[in-house]
Amino acid sequence: MILTGVLLAVIGLGLVGWFAARGRARLLYSGRGSMHSMPNYHGWHMALWIIVPALIAWTAWSAIMPGLVDGVVMADPAAASLPADAMHRNAIMAEARTLAANPDAAAFNPEARTIAEPLRAATTRYGLIGALIIGIVAFAGGAFGFTRIRPDFRARTHVERAVLGLLLLASLMAILTTFGIVASLLFEAGMFFKDVSPIAFLTGTHWSPGNAIGTDIDDNFGAVPLFWGTIYIGAIIAMVVAIPLGLMSAIFLTQYASHRVRRWVKPILEILAGIPTVVYGYFAALTVAPIIRDFGATLGMANPSTESALAAGLVMGVMIIPFVSSMADDALAAVPRAMSDGSLALGATKSETIKKVLLPAALPGIVAGVMLAISRAIGETMIVVMAAGAAARLSANPFASMTTVTYQIVQMLTGDQEFNSPKTLSAFALGLVLFIVTLVLNIIALRVVKKFREAYD
Repeated sequence: MILTGVLLAVIGLGLVGWFAARGRARLLYSGRGSMHSMPNYHGWHMALWIIVPALIAWTAWSAIMPGLVDGVVMADPAAASLPADAMHRNAIMAEARTLAANPDAAAFNPEARTIAEPLRAATTRYGLIGALIIGIVAFAGGAFGFTRIRPDFRARTHVERAVLGLLLLASLMAILTTFGIVASLLFEAGMFFKDVSPIAFLTGTHWSPGNAIGTDIDDNFGAVPLFWGTIYIGAIIAMVVAIPLGLMSAIFLTQYASHRVRRWVKPILEILAGIPTVVYGYFAALTVAPIIRDFGATLGMANPSTESALAAGLVMGVMIIPFVSSMADDALAAVPRAMSDGSLALGATKSETIKKVLLPAALPGIVAGVMLAISRAIGETMIVVMAAGAAARLSANPFASMTTVTYQIVQMLTGDQEFNSPKTLSAFALGLVLFIVTLVLNIIALRVVKKFREAYD
């Protein structure tokens, strides 16, 4: 809490330093010849020298401080009653930290209240020490920045280099995050494949992780039903809905709708992309699924299930209509006007021009939109969780309940799980397969878009 307050104070000090440096630059050098940099750059230079070193000191102290506090607490006589087991001791320390921050909080272990007061005192002491260190660093940086204010100082160059460095750091963070995700998936999936054969995982047709014990463990991790459910719901049923509706809406908006109609209809259509997926899930579970069940009963099905692949796929298709429509809209609009004018001049009707000229020319862009929509659909979770069911079934019956890769990942990683068991580690193997499939689809879509753009640039 103390360090957070100090960080906010440093940001405020940086703002004060900006005004001070800017005012000094204006006061000392106004009317005395030219300056290399404007006063604003001097202000930013000083603010950076206050905030950046203080932020580095704050980060370093935040990493060091917990170890120092724990060392002091463990040396206190009150900690003599703590158990030797590391897991139990860490649980008590976690409760003690909660009590140190909020004395009125409940505690399961009595030992936590015993060490809460030493922990609070040590945290306050080291927090004040850290605040002093950060304050000294901030003032030292500000003093250095203030002494640099002079006519020939290249403040603009230094500020632009600092901003470039921050942008580079932000880019590296995104790249490193991606590498971290991939490395985590590979590591955990590798641990899973030590116990389960990759061939059995990718080709088996029986999925029952709860029964995976003994020597028949490979027989219970056949992921083909999960892959089939993902493809059937996200890439077949959803696309049957999304492709015709999205493509026809794009044709209407680009070729037939007036400017006023397009101005109103296109934003309304794109609102579908902004609706949270949990809302789609509720809609699928409470509205669409009962209708599908009743329709199945009218067809003579015995005991049709409320949870079905058809219910989830229909709602998922509606959800991704904006992806198909937007890409098809852009692709049709990018076709040179001379192609459609030439077709009309030769006597073709508007519908014939659309069917034989515009759609073939815009096909790469439309295909790219469909590929992106598929990658979005197969990664959907909430609609499947709430409407498709949990049965790993290898069936083409759209009225049957099915499950997908994303549903199983959610099921394996929620609740109290043992993270060293094949059952839990299977979620990472499924995630790795889903990541690879989505990556391949995105690469294909980007290559198609690139070729499409090159054709009409």
